[in-house]
Amino acid sequence: MDVPINKTGTAFTKPVDGFVGEAVRAWENVRPTQPEAVDLKTGEIVHYLFAYRSRRVGREYLNESVIPPLCGKAGIPVEDARGKITCHRARPTIATQLFNAKEPMSLFELQEWLGHRSPSSTQYYAKLTPTKLAKAYADADYFGRNIRAVEVLIDQEVIRNGAALTGEPWKYYDLGHGYCTYDFFDQCPHRMACARCDFYLPKDSSQAQLLEARSNLQRMMQEIPLREEERAGVDEGVSLMDKLITNLMDVPTPSGATPREIRAKAGRELPALRHN
Repeated sequence: MDVPINKTGTAFTKPVDGFVGEAVRAWENVRPTQPEAVDLKTGEIVHYLFAYRSRRVGREYLNESVIPPLCGKAGIPVEDARGKITCHRARPTIATQLFNAKEPMSLFELQEWLGHRSPSSTQYYAKLTPTKLAKAYADADYFGRNIRAVEVLIDQEVIRNGAALTGEPWKYYDLGHGYCTYDFFDQCPHRMACARCDFYLPKDSSQAQLLEARSNLQRMMQEIPLREEERAGVDEGVSLMDKLITNLMDVPTPSGATPREIRAKAGRELPALRHN
């Protein structure tokens, strides 16, 4: 479709659906023959699409005399949340639809299609629908980045025979390299950098093998919110995790000893990186 000079830009050509051309041809076949007229913007002699008795059909006539009966015939209100339905409303409506389509047009493509000189004009026309905004928020995965799921093993036999009341471990958080038996693991400052305190059970031990061989274990997943430094360590690599471990060297573990004291007692260096 060839669009003449208008208030927002110069003349340009834009692609449209085939049924638009068919509708224009159908109207030209049924409307009375109209003489040529002068385009007030360019001074050219042109054929106006909407004219009657040698006069252009004005915006006021379309908005006040044509659109309301059409709305009544279609069974829709003449006003909605954005105000009165006018002949100009189709322009922002289709812009919004093209911007929110399954394969949407970019802002600059839409600017070219609408014939705008400035992207700010296009932004005024194209609005994000709540559905697309919700999808974009979900795709951003904000909560997924701030939460990690940890597998938890529940020893039901220890709970049933009452041994859990005497302090025997009954809940095991799978850290990948071992298990943590601390009941409040989600509150432990060392949960992403295990210091191997008394609550730690390495997987290569016989006790861990016996645990995994039990048939009465219930497996579940628990979501653990990550602190900012933990999330940075997970997202950005080993160096930040090493920094986290260093900062926790003098922070007591659930058993009471600090990682520095545990290392001194063991007489060896702790693993540089332990996280799930």
